[in-house]
Amino acid sequence: MYAKILVAIDGSNTSKRALHAAIQLACDHHAQLQALYVIDNPPVLSEAGYYDPTTLRAALIEEAERVCADASKAMQEASIASATELVEVELVGDDIAHQIEQGAKRYGADLVVLGTHGRRGMRRLLLGSVAERFLRISTCPILLIPAPHDD
Repeated sequence: MYAKILVAIDGSNTSKRALHAAIQLACDHHAQLQALYVIDNPPVLSEAGYYDPTTLRAALIEEAERVCADASKAMQEASIASATELVEVELVGDDIAHQIEQGAKRYGADLVVLGTHGRRGMRRLLLGSVAERFLRISTCPILLIPAPHDD
């Protein structure tokens, strides 16, 4: 049923659950799996005073590479055809959800697997929801994996 599955990862417990679900689906369907990590470039605030954005970017890339390496190891242990991809949000007019959608199109994904924290009310309003934004723009099927109740 699925030949190519894309899973969005970010190192959180919820994305780890999504990765494990995607690995299981890939095994069940003999599908290829790609893990996608999107680096979100935070806006530069002039009120914050001077800071070197290259230091922050280097830290974000280092964390992303670590998470991708962990995902790659888990996928290899499952003996499935797999790859990882690391992309960055453009500074203007872009967000994580759009990068996931573009990644799914580039990969030719039949299914996108995402973790969701299931935030409600004020927390969702303040923190936003990548999964919700992605649901609104996606052109392919989506499997949402909820956060464990203790998160």
